[in-house]
Amino acid sequence: MFSKVGQIMLYVNNQDEAVNFWTEKLGFAVISEENNGQGLRWIEIAPKKRAETSIILHNKEFVAKMSPGLNLDTPSLMFFSENLEQLQSDLSNKKVTVGEIVNMPSGKVFNFADNEGNYFAVMEK
Repeated sequence: MFSKVGQIMLYVNNQDEAVNFWTEKLGFAVISEENNGQGLRWIEIAPKKRAETSIILHNKEFVAKMSPGLNLDTPSLMFFSENLEQLQSDLSNKKVTVGEIVNMPSGKVFNFADNEGNYFAVMEK
C-alpha cells in the first residue's frame, strides 16, 4: 500500500540553472546531490518548510540516452501556499513569469514558469 509521494522526477536541460531557479527564486533548498562520475548526476530539492515530497532534477539529455522511450515531459505540479498574493508578488519581483490569480472552485490559483518555460501551479491552502 502507498503511504505518500516521495519524489518527483523533473528532467531539465541545464541542472545548474534549474538549481539556481528553484533555490534562488523559489526558496527551495538542496537536500542532496549525487554524481556517479559517469555523467549521471541528480540534485534533490524541496521547499524549506514541512516538505514531505522532494523534486529530483535530472539531466534530460543524459536520461534520454540511458533510457530511450522514457517519457521526459514535464509533470503537471500543483504547489500549495498559505499566502498566494504575497508569493505571486515575490516571484514577480524576482522576474519569474507568473500568471494572474484565478478563483477556482477549489480555491485561488496562479501559475508560474521555470527558467526553461515549464509551467507549474500554486494554490492557496
